[in-house]
Amino acid sequence: MGVERTYEEINEKIRRGEAVVVTAEEIIDIVEEKGLEGAAKEVDVVTTATFGTMCSSGAFLNFGHTKPKMKMHKIWLNDVAAYGGIAAVDTYIGATEVRDGDPLNQNFPGEFRYGGGHVIQDLVAGKDIKLKATAYGTDCYPRRELETWISINDLNDAFLFNPRNAYQNYNVGVNSTNKTIYTYMGVLKPRYGNIHYSSAGQLSPLLNDPYYKTIGIGTRIFLGGGTGYVVWNGTQHSPCEVRGENGVPKGGAGTLAVIGDLKNMSPEWLVGMSYLGYGCSLAVGIGVPIPILNEEMMKYVSVKDEEIIGSVIDYGTGYPKGEPEVIAEVSYAELKSGRVNILGREIPTSPLSSYPKARKIATILKERIQAGNFELGKPVQLLPSADSGIEFKGVKIR
Repeated sequence: MGVERTYEEINEKIRRGEAVVVTAEEIIDIVEEKGLEGAAKEVDVVTTATFGTMCSSGAFLNFGHTKPKMKMHKIWLNDVAAYGGIAAVDTYIGATEVRDGDPLNQNFPGEFRYGGGHVIQDLVAGKDIKLKATAYGTDCYPRRELETWISINDLNDAFLFNPRNAYQNYNVGVNSTNKTIYTYMGVLKPRYGNIHYSSAGQLSPLLNDPYYKTIGIGTRIFLGGGTGYVVWNGTQHSPCEVRGENGVPKGGAGTLAVIGDLKNMSPEWLVGMSYLGYGCSLAVGIGVPIPILNEEMMKYVSVKDEEIIGSVIDYGTGYPKGEPEVIAEVSYAELKSGRVNILGREIPTSPLSSYPKARKIATILKERIQAGNFELGKPVQLLPSADSGIEFKGVKIR
């Protein structure tokens, strides 16, 4: 008889301290030893994780009212512009916003030393942040200027809200041109001088649940060191990408929109990033528990790096023109080996995401579940589902 479990049964075992929890890395050896059915009978939860730069990230903040009251119109945090068009003292600080006065790429390649992602890291680190705001004044909100210092403990509310995180898979970047290029995939050397990739591979959440059967709206996750939730499919969610026989997409495919209390997060897992010649961003740590509801889920979570394929894209020609072509396919096992052979060349590889940090997150999440401090959230399926036939490709701008 096959294995069948419910979320309620697994959560009851977590409350009793009896749940068997392993990481997506550990489960591979267990399945090889005991088979899918044997592993599914033994293991209740598999933890997955990723740590890397996730540009579509930011935080909502509420400052509380000043005396006299003020309807903040323009807002800066450590000289980084935040969005004021929400309410009187609410703002959103985006991870890729750059500090005012930054020379950007005028002195190419620009260094982009400080931006919204760095502000978020400094906030969660408990540092004082310079708040500056201006307003046009109203009868009910007469104040027109404010300059002060705040910390995260001074804020009424602070929560991370990231519209697009945890890409299911991602491009593998190369550069065929005769010049060095500076991209969000890092510095790519000319004439196929290096390859950059950005995924935790066999540890990555959506690669261990390729059809979103357990990861959806309401899934409780490790987010930035604290607890968060999946609240929607992320922007650019495109589940109908080409997939291998194992269901794993060869392109970006699914994404997650996530939320969590910034006050409970850590600067270890939210790190401001600077990309030479490109801009600022934020590295985010995410961990997702996958319940083993049946043998099918065990099959998905035992995926190996050699079974996950990345598509090699030329960032020197096709990508910037909006016409990316897949020039080769490589496995994550090949990428992680340090060198790959494509187009008759042996090319060195480097990751933009951190596998050791992903492993650490998966282990922390495993320990929280084992300690009874982290129960599973039963989700609503992401929209659209992988087999819906709907494709979100965006407006075509010529």
